Amino acid sequence: MGGPFKPPPLIGLQGFALSIESAPERGKVSILWFNDYAGLSIRTPNYSLVVDPVDVDAGAFTQVDALLITHEHYDHLDASLVGEIQARTGCLVAADPTSHRMLSGVIPSNKLVRVEPGMDFEVGDVRVHVERSHHPPASTPVVYLITTEDGVCVFHTSDSLPYEGMRQIGERFKPDIAFCTVGIAPGTSPKTGVEIVKLVRPKVAIPYHTMGTSALRSFADLLAREAPEIRCLVIERNKVYTLP
Repeated sequence: MGGPFKPPPLIGLQGFALSIESAPERGKVSILWFNDYAGLSIRTPNYSLVVDPVDVDAGAFTQVDALLITHEHYDHLDASLVGEIQARTGCLVAADPTSHRMLSGVIPSNKLVRVEPGMDFEVGDVRVHVERSHHPPASTPVVYLITTEDGVCVFHTSDSLPYEGMRQIGERFKPDIAFCTVGIAPGTSPKTGVEIVKLVRPKVAIPYHTMGTSALRSFADLLAREAPEIRCLVIERNKVYTLP
């Protein structure tokens, strides 16, 4: 079991690039986890999306088609950073209602989309579906189901605790990959992350949102006992993985 790990600061164009430059082959998606929270770069064969960028340099993102913001908390929304990334890349920004209000003076109106549970929108040929996040400290939190142009579905659960509606989400979208919070957010733990997996039943379950490695390993151990038929992947920060 590893001890607490804090990744080194990212230094943008002079150092580590957080855009995934090499496109995956058809039927695959590449992902990169870049902070201690829910920050992800997602690369499909033709598009690049970034979720909840914080604690990074804007210059680290060289190619972005859309930024997706789940809620307004400091570890998910940095309005000035979102503004700088958008100005550099010209990308679309989709945000929950509270985050949308916070970004309304930062992002050009024609590039800012207000999203709510039940909505669908498109980023080129990528389809994004929005559902609610069960994260009571936030005002209007959401989760995203991102379906690539080839039909690969990534479920980004933000800081959500499990809730019964996730069973229907799993049955409807049949996610290939689900990211599950295992710490930091109130009430979350490896156990609540595994409960999400058991409701959603993705092909691959990935723990995230923790400052250490012990919660990641605890999630993997618990999932192996309670749902051994579901593959668990414990990922390292700042490393590209191509799935499923």
